[in-house]
Amino acid sequence: MHLCQICKKSAATVHVTEIVFFPVSEPGSPIDAEPTLEQKHICDQCATRSKVPYSGVEAESKSLAMLNMLKESARRVREESALSCPECGMTFVEFRSKGRFGCPRDYEVFKEQIQSLLLRIHNSARHVGRTPSRGGQEPAQTEHLSQLRAQLEKAVRDEAYESAAKLRDQIQQLEAPPE
Repeated sequence: MHLCQICKKSAATVHVTEIVFFPVSEPGSPIDAEPTLEQKHICDQCATRSKVPYSGVEAESKSLAMLNMLKESARRVREESALSCPECGMTFVEFRSKGRFGCPRDYEVFKEQIQSLLLRIHNSARHVGRTPSRGGQEPAQTEHLSQLRAQLEKAVRDEAYESAAKLRDQIQQLEAPPE
């Protein structure tokens, strides 16, 4: 039997295990330490004051909350398994088990799931680390060119031809080799 780690008086009835990840100081730097498990043993009163989830809640309410969490999880799995690529037929569940897509269209079909996956894995949906040099162009210049090309496509779709011509000239100027 454990004593409450907060008040050190009552018997601990709530046991919490937390997985603690240490933040990485700079993008691209290796993770210094593995995640650790921290266990806390606290009494009901301290758990309620500390706002520990499900503490001070009757067993029936805990069961209902757990059932709702399981239902939500099952709903998400059903949605993910129902979604499939019209070209190659791959489902998101297959992607998760194989670790690779079946065709380029999968990136569009599973865009929402990929973004949430990247956020969980890398804490970002955009690349923030080092990028390889491409023909002497700086990454900022490459990004600027990509933005200009996207603006050009939008201008052509919107039939804003004067704006499109200016954008085309800017792109050509940036792509021209230095003299």
